[in-house]
Amino acid sequence: MDVHSPKVRSYNMSQIKGKNTKPEMIVRKWLWNNGYRYRLHLKYLPGKPDIVFIGRKKAIFVHGCFWHKHDCKYFKWPKSNIEFWHQKIEGNVKRDSYNYSKLVSAGWKYLVIWECELKKPDLVPLWNNVKEFLDS
Repeated sequence: MDVHSPKVRSYNMSQIKGKNTKPEMIVRKWLWNNGYRYRLHLKYLPGKPDIVFIGRKKAIFVHGCFWHKHDCKYFKWPKSNIEFWHQKIEGNVKRDSYNYSKLVSAGWKYLVIWECELKKPDLVPLWNNVKEFLDS
């Protein structure tokens, strides 16, 4: 049973953004403060990556664990409207896979940063991974 009324739940879900999310802003701030310059949400690239480094042909996706079905404690299948959510989330996963393969086919490399990675108390390993991805 949901702890919110259908009206409140609907409002809450309508407020979830697809761009400029808090996890994305954390990554962008770190990149900027460390001298990396980037473009945002380029429509001509498959999947419209959140952060794009054109000269390096590299892209970063910052994914929410729920929306993209990450295997972590933050992803749980909803207990109501099960069929809708199964189709929605599985569709996101299939679309992600398709977009990643299109990027790679076009000669691009990509990195996925998960929302849960940004909630860890020590972000140094994550930032080292990002730096290694961008500088290689």
